[in-house]
Amino acid sequence: MPNNINALNKTFSLKVLAWFDLNGRKNLPWQLNKTPYNVWVSEIMLQQTQVKTVIPYYQAFMQRFPDVLSLANAPQDEVLHHWTGLGYYARARNLQKAAQVIRDQYQGIFPEDIEQLIALPGIGRSTAGAILSLACDQHQSILDGNVKRVLARYFAVEGWPSNKKVETQLWTYADNLTPSTRTGDYTQAMMDMGATLCTRSKPQCDSCPVHHECLAFVQGRQTELPHKKPKKTIPVRTTFMLIPMWQKQLLIYKRPPAGLWGGLWCFHEVEQQEQVAELASSLGFKDIQQQPLAAFRHTFSHFHLDIQPIVLHLKQQPMDRVMEETQMWYDLTEPQNVGLAAPTKKLFSTINTSF
Repeated sequence: MPNNINALNKTFSLKVLAWFDLNGRKNLPWQLNKTPYNVWVSEIMLQQTQVKTVIPYYQAFMQRFPDVLSLANAPQDEVLHHWTGLGYYARARNLQKAAQVIRDQYQGIFPEDIEQLIALPGIGRSTAGAILSLACDQHQSILDGNVKRVLARYFAVEGWPSNKKVETQLWTYADNLTPSTRTGDYTQAMMDMGATLCTRSKPQCDSCPVHHECLAFVQGRQTELPHKKPKKTIPVRTTFMLIPMWQKQLLIYKRPPAGLWGGLWCFHEVEQQEQVAELASSLGFKDIQQQPLAAFRHTFSHFHLDIQPIVLHLKQQPMDRVMEETQMWYDLTEPQNVGLAAPTKKLFSTINTSF
């Protein structure tokens, strides 16, 4: 920690706020009516997702779930449906779980105490700080990916920013630099600087209000810092997705609440092609014609999944019209508002245009 941190604190925040007044983003949908709920939804959506992608999802989500109670009381399928395409679906499930806690323990009123917020599902220290600083102008600091990048470069911090020891160091800088006045504007300014100036590649250092004091800039290490996550070999898994099809109706099932694609509707899978006929038989389909579709890869954060879709053309209408909680015949001509895994949605589109 620099010895002149107090002077640095004031100079840094004044320059950042002056830049924000002229260049900061002030008309994003969640900025027009700042409430803890609105900011919370936007912050969760913005995790791992770019602003331009989030905007239409946020607008549709808020139209359907304008407050904590409407979200808490909604069917999970509908919540996941409005999240379909954003990915990282645990965010949506935790969002609704937290809304239900707020309904049940806080009479539907969003808590404005940071410890109470951090205790809610899916809300960490940085997200809680963002909600309270942006919506309530509380003196709370944040350390999202954008801010980590700004501070790691400014102080020339060695190591991967999400390493526990490095992250602790960055939190110390974040806490000391965050001003006690105009905290909300400063929070937004730091996120904006990271998103628009201090980007991962090709940072616009000449436009940065603090580049003269930035150690990475002074040392010519902008492209080196922050250090990247140590590389690990990403494993590859293979799966065969079975698509029982009668006319434009496809059999899908709802996955368990926890785990991969938790609570979303998917196609049944087997690990080996030799198991296709066995699974089809267990589902009650005896007389079928198999048709492989083009294979594709779906990548998660921790592994690649190579998917081989196989359409099971039924030669006669299924006798058992499955309409239970865990399985359904999805009619492509009459789409239903349920949460779909990304590969399911992709295959719906492929089949709709191919058959």
